[in-house]
Amino acid sequence: MSAMTVATSVFSDSAAAVRVLPVDAALAPSVRALQVAPEQLPFVGDTAFNLADTWRDPNSEAMAILADDSVVGFYRLDFSVQAIAGRSLGEPGVGLRAYMIDRARQGRGYGTRAIAACRDDLCLRHPQRRLLALTVNVRNRPAISAYLKAGFVDTGELFHGGNAGPQHLMLLCLIPSSPDPTSP
Repeated sequence: MSAMTVATSVFSDSAAAVRVLPVDAALAPSVRALQVAPEQLPFVGDTAFNLADTWRDPNSEAMAILADDSVVGFYRLDFSVQAIAGRSLGEPGVGLRAYMIDRARQGRGYGTRAIAACRDDLCLRHPQRRLLALTVNVRNRPAISAYLKAGFVDTGELFHGGNAGPQHLMLLCLIPSSPDPTSP
């Protein structure tokens, strides 16, 4: 078995296996080359900047999204306590930031499958974490829909600390609920 366990999410509706890996020197050039459509840029920012900024932050981890062996996306994990909502969420969590799929690869289901791989990866490498949290701009309807499809729940709380305006706070439970032993 390799020194690193890799979370992979394979769905029958696509031949490509979607997996996530920490960005290393070999993956960095492909990550830096990722682009979003101009109208998405205010919501996600420049990927090369986000990668460099993540590497400067000891509480963050840069992650690549791969479909088979091709880098198709990027995200940043933020492990600081007040990472996303500006406050504790009541349970150990991790923030999801700068989540993006390259503009040439959007619409193929990679985003939803990458969230599943991200969740699996966090459960393997950071089992003490219970929540994955993100904020998404209220004007970014396609992203809101994609996050809901991937299993996030909109808390109904708006976060007003973003540069592009108010954002929905969304959460994904990383640890499935245990079945109630008293129910039939």
